Amino acid sequence: MDKKNCVIFDMDGVIFDSERACLDTWTEAANACGMKNIREVFYKCIGTNYAQTRGIVEEAYAKEYGAGIADKILSESSRLFHRKYDGGRLPLKAGVKDILDYLKNKNIRCAVASSTREAAVRRELSDAGLADYFEEIVGGDAVKISKPNPEIYLLACSRMQVEPESAFAIEDSYNGIRSAHAAGMRPIMVPDMIPADEEMKDISEVICDDLIEVIEYFERV
Repeated sequence: MDKKNCVIFDMDGVIFDSERACLDTWTEAANACGMKNIREVFYKCIGTNYAQTRGIVEEAYAKEYGAGIADKILSESSRLFHRKYDGGRLPLKAGVKDILDYLKNKNIRCAVASSTREAAVRRELSDAGLADYFEEIVGGDAVKISKPNPEIYLLACSRMQVEPESAFAIEDSYNGIRSAHAAGMRPIMVPDMIPADEEMKDISEVICDDLIEVIEYFERV
């Protein structure tokens, strides 16, 4: 891979195994309220920002549980998440350090473009000892419209001073791949909780099982 290229990572589900952690805390919070089908609703929220997530949860449950149920569930799940996973306890996805060291050794620049708020992204990367691998971090609060809109990836490419077509994006979610594709980048999908469908296969440059396989792909391109 040409060293002039850069790689822009999503965070949740790509760097951290945080989507399973979130599902765990959502399930605990929902069970306490007697709510059902939380997994189905959670899947709809993967790759969205807080405002989108809140809207999805409210639409799913407000009729039965009353207005504001989304705030209650998200607040409690956030409290549980911080209690369980703060301080570097959030598990990494397999191959994260391998690919970051590989890119560093190849002098390939890296950034993060995540729908999560920038402060939270920086905290989690710092707690995991990964912050120094990334030149730029763009959080969901830096853009007006979140993924699948391309704004966040276009902003990340602008800050990295690279043309989108020369940059790879590594994503696990449908909305993330759609965002990178719409930005004109080279999307690589590493599915996490939801497998790639035909749309993802069509708009991704490649589908990889894990980040080690992404390294192998980079060795070929």
